[in-house]
Amino acid sequence: VQLRASGGGLVQAGGSLRLSCTNSRGTLSRYAMGWFRQAPGKERQFVATISATGGRTFHIDSVKGRFTISRDDTSRTVFLQMNNLKPEDTAVYYCAADWVGFGSNAVILNLYEYDYWGQGTQVTVSS
Repeated sequence: VQLRASGGGLVQAGGSLRLSCTNSRGTLSRYAMGWFRQAPGKERQFVATISATGGRTFHIDSVKGRFTISRDDTSRTVFLQMNNLKPEDTAVYYCAADWVGFGSNAVILNLYEYDYWGQGTQVTVSS
């Protein structure tokens, strides 16, 4: 697995971005996927996760209704659609993969359970 995150940038408050995370070495269909973020001087924070089947998702309260995680296993990509962005969403966003097996509906919230990480993409929201 080699994950590459993209889609970050500078946006005004209230704007939208869509982050993508692609595996350049094969399928992601046996992996639960997660998005995390890390602001300067802060610990890495869980944002959202999606099961290997795509049937279950979980988002932290502060992004519910604004962010949506999804996956397209045909393109080996996981997305994080971010709407109504706020300055407090400013951070480096990381995607991660946790091997759970084919057909698993588990969602993984603990960053220490993830096996593979992308390089991060910067999201900056101006007020």
